[in-house]
Amino acid sequence: MTAEATTEKARIGAPSIAGFTEEGEHLVASKVDRHHSHGTQVMASRAERITSHDVADFALPNGREEEWRFTPVRELSNLLSDTPSDAGALGVTVEGPESFVQGALRAGEAPRGATLVPADRAAVVASANVEEAQLIRIPADAELDQPIRVVMTGNGAGRRTNTHHVIEAGANSRAVVILEHDGSADHNGNVEVFVREGAKLTVVSVQLWEDDARHLAQHDAEVSKDAMYKHIAVTLGGKIVRLNSNVRFAGEGADAELLGLYFADAGQHLEHRSFVDHNLANCKSNVLYKGALQGKGAHTVWVGDVLIQKQAEGTDSYEKNQNLVLTDGCRADSVPNLEIETGLIEGAGHASSTGRFDDEHLFYLMARGIPEDVARRLVVRGFLNEIIQQIKVPALEERLTEAVERELAATEN
Repeated sequence: MTAEATTEKARIGAPSIAGFTEEGEHLVASKVDRHHSHGTQVMASRAERITSHDVADFALPNGREEEWRFTPVRELSNLLSDTPSDAGALGVTVEGPESFVQGALRAGEAPRGATLVPADRAAVVASANVEEAQLIRIPADAELDQPIRVVMTGNGAGRRTNTHHVIEAGANSRAVVILEHDGSADHNGNVEVFVREGAKLTVVSVQLWEDDARHLAQHDAEVSKDAMYKHIAVTLGGKIVRLNSNVRFAGEGADAELLGLYFADAGQHLEHRSFVDHNLANCKSNVLYKGALQGKGAHTVWVGDVLIQKQAEGTDSYEKNQNLVLTDGCRADSVPNLEIETGLIEGAGHASSTGRFDDEHLFYLMARGIPEDVARRLVVRGFLNEIIQQIKVPALEERLTEAVERELAATEN
């Protein structure tokens, strides 16, 4: 990043934190039930947001709410209405090794609803309008040598679709699940993830929609003792995409990593929000989202929240967002938030930066005979590749690299 970049950084860690005692700093004036709160209230903390399975608890947003202030809600009336899916609006295919299990879960049928409680209007109307959630279960001790692919294809602009997927990785299992979105639709998608004790699960959500698609989603995960969870969001397509990725822990020694890559073109709104709830001691989390913007009206949003509760001693957490602005007329909003209720932690911090090309990098490459346009593409490719290479599925990594190349080619035209 150049001197034009704006940066916010903070890093704290044990044993001594200025302004903290062993009881922590009282950052939240008043508390409510974090997972089943109702009614209207002023939120002093991210933990106080309303969560409910009842559609009536969520009024239609007007864009002035904290949760919606960056989002073009006027363009989302279809997705925010309490409406069932249009017949034939979404095609869904599932493929993968024979060892995983598929099933269906009605509302109230465990484990559906055990960790995902809708946190906004879009998520609750999606939940209410999915009669049967699709279950993907990886048996205990299974090690899948190929990813499970769930491909969702929208069959028409403006056609309403609602989905709810439940992914359960059994104890000590190893698996990768890829959720792919393409075509055109107005899509509400809930994803509920359970990573059982000692399991290692990667969930990759890829948004390659057509230019007229709209996609709102809530992805919630519960990570058990000594388990590892990696969630990777890659958003390149769609007119409006807003994805909430949330994690909480169900046992000590759990590790969660939330990664994201997005590339916004003219007129696109790509919004990613993350919330890591450190509700237990001795867990780790790392959040890294990277984005690029080009074209008039391109808008990206990242809001990262980390809450370290009083009982979460020994927490190690960090979150970072980086944005690379390629042309004039773009806007990148980046908001890291960190709440800490105990000083007895290993460390916690956040960083955010937004800026243009690093002129020194360009000069270095051009001084070695590389044309400026090629040098620019190399810088952007290297910037975004850090996320792509975390997927560890060669075929998908190649597809996404090619998609990024097409985005870069558009910059030059």
